[in-house]
Amino acid sequence: MSADTSTAAQLDSFGDPENLIVREIPAPQAGPGQIRVRVTAAGLNPMDWVMTADPDTAARFGLSLPVGFGTDYAGVVDQVGDGVSDFSLGERVFGGALSRAVAGSVVVRASGDTAADEAHHTPDGIDDRTAAVLTIAGRTASAATGVIKPGAGDTVLIGGAAGGVGVFAVQLARLAGARVIGTGSAASFGHLRDLGAEPVAYGEGLADRVRALAPGGVSAAMDLFGTETVHTARELGVPDERICTVAAQVDGVPAANGANAEPGALEEIAQLIAAGRLRVPIARSFPIEEIRTAAQLQAARHVRGKIVIDLAQIIPPSRAASDA
Repeated sequence: MSADTSTAAQLDSFGDPENLIVREIPAPQAGPGQIRVRVTAAGLNPMDWVMTADPDTAARFGLSLPVGFGTDYAGVVDQVGDGVSDFSLGERVFGGALSRAVAGSVVVRASGDTAADEAHHTPDGIDDRTAAVLTIAGRTASAATGVIKPGAGDTVLIGGAAGGVGVFAVQLARLAGARVIGTGSAASFGHLRDLGAEPVAYGEGLADRVRALAPGGVSAAMDLFGTETVHTARELGVPDERICTVAAQVDGVPAANGANAEPGALEEIAQLIAAGRLRVPIARSFPIEEIRTAAQLQAARHVRGKIVIDLAQIIPPSRAASDA
């Protein structure tokens, strides 16, 4: 990659991650109100391949061919557009660049406040791989937690707790003082316990298994995967207003996504990580040349923790300014 070009993962046709191509493209340039980030790491999410799976879905997100891939990124500011005062050359940042994050460089709005186009200062003590997986999952978990408002005395059932959003949702509910029961496969039980959840197997008979774990009842629930947890929570007597969905719509039940997160949600999560109160397990990291393998692993939705694409040498927090 030269100063005039940027390596990027792109699709020339919508569909399976097998269609992903790594190529050199003209390096984007920061315009007024924008910054350019030299990306060191990009995090993958299920929405990455969902958005690019077919033309109709892509159109709803404003995407057209050729299209990039991935939204979460972390890196270092290497170009500052006119009118930008909040960011300087060499500063470490993280954020969202809708369907274009798996690239050597991305341009985002300095004042952006949505996962599609935003940047945040990376706190000292957080490495780039961790910062690169915060935006989508962190925003979504924060929004879902805000719907059910867990607190001391609550027992919260979280469906799909071992996934990327679950990593954050379980810990945020625990930090709020709630007891958490998380659904997953038997293979994920150790991972769930490490996060602070009491594991329970999903599938037929879930309500009975939850009753055995929590004879005093469940007071709130998040369904991060589909609708099984919603129906189980209703069977257990949880009122609809204290149930939240993320990946499905159920009449009468509030839904949450990253766009619903409160202002400052990502900064709060980042500070919790920097303070050692919240941790983010990285399941695997891949070089950009292995983007197809990484995306297919993510699409299978059996990953415990987050998947990261490395695009440059990961810069320790103390070296960012001097190496930029």
